[in-house]
Amino acid sequence: MLQMISNYLFGMGLFLNTVLAIPQLILLFKRKRADNLSLLTFVGFCLIQLFIIFHGLYAHDSMLVIGYIFSLIGCASVTILIAYYKYREIIRHGYRNQNQ
Repeated sequence: MLQMISNYLFGMGLFLNTVLAIPQLILLFKRKRADNLSLLTFVGFCLIQLFIIFHGLYAHDSMLVIGYIFSLIGCASVTILIAYYKYREIIRHGYRNQNQ
């Protein structure tokens, strides 16, 4: 019984970990800017999730791996949008035009 409760809570945690990126994605799409978000923080989150995926692979824990793959997709999407919105002028016009 305790194992079943633990598995259920673990699954819910994985689901919530993935779902929590969605509001951030929506805000980024709506606002088209990332001025109050830390790129370094989200890169760190992505790395942590990647390490957890590797651990899950090593431990043969498919639930952990699948849950964190979805979480990594959400977090990586936020990370990419933050990078794009913070550096879009450099991306569009090149670094030299920013210094003029």
